[in-house]
Amino acid sequence: MSIWQAIILAIVEGLTEFLPVSSTGHMIIASSLMGINELPITKIFEVNIQFGAILSVVVLYWRRFLQNFVFYKKLLLAFLPAAVIGFALNDVIDAMLESVVITAIMLVIGGIVLLFVDKWFKYAVDNTVTYKNALIIGFFQCIAMIPGVSRSAASIIGGMSQGINRKAAAEFSFFLAVPTMLAAATYKFITDLLGLELSDLFKLDFVKIENSFNVIQPNDVKLLLVGNFVAFIVAMLAIRFFISFLTKYGFKMFGYYRIAVGVLLLALLAMGFDLKV
Repeated sequence: MSIWQAIILAIVEGLTEFLPVSSTGHMIIASSLMGINELPITKIFEVNIQFGAILSVVVLYWRRFLQNFVFYKKLLLAFLPAAVIGFALNDVIDAMLESVVITAIMLVIGGIVLLFVDKWFKYAVDNTVTYKNALIIGFFQCIAMIPGVSRSAASIIGGMSQGINRKAAAEFSFFLAVPTMLAAATYKFITDLLGLELSDLFKLDFVKIENSFNVIQPNDVKLLLVGNFVAFIVAMLAIRFFISFLTKYGFKMFGYYRIAVGVLLLALLAMGFDLKV
């Protein structure tokens, strides 16, 4: 992977991670068109640069993260369903993540849903997330374990289904992304890049842990640092755009866009393109 390919992937990640369009589908297209979808570093890179996207939320909403403990209790409650279900069904989720067909189909289905979301929840006007709301949003977020659904879309719709307005639901989705993406990215970093099991950490097997870091090459470190920086900057801009656009226009344009991307993926598959997640 070249530095320019890393920058392009990071831009794609930053643009799509917090928008309801599925970052997975876009990463498939970008990496496949650049011919790097089968490189071992690509999957590791795509997971790792989520750290940069996560940091953008913390920086943009730093005042919210300095709130009282109630804020964190709600985040923890919303995070728990994904933590439990994700751990229990890890193998099933990994198997689904390998399917470009599932990703494409869910992009289309999710796009159709977004065409009607504003009409379904036009009376969602609350701007406060209760403990009950947080837990329900957490379960909605679990739907995004199916590739192509979009974590952002699932959690925002979960919030709106509870009567929470679009802006408040979107912001809570951003906050919830921090523990969710941090846990997922850290787990993948440990298991995929370092080749460790969680049991190695719990056993404090320092020799094995130290040796595992030898697999990281200097060029990989450079790519990851650049990727995280670019994803951080682009994600901040994307979040600002999304909140403004969503408040004014709603979800319909994102729905049409998702359908177009899903159809494009299916068309590329039909034409014999070797697409990999």
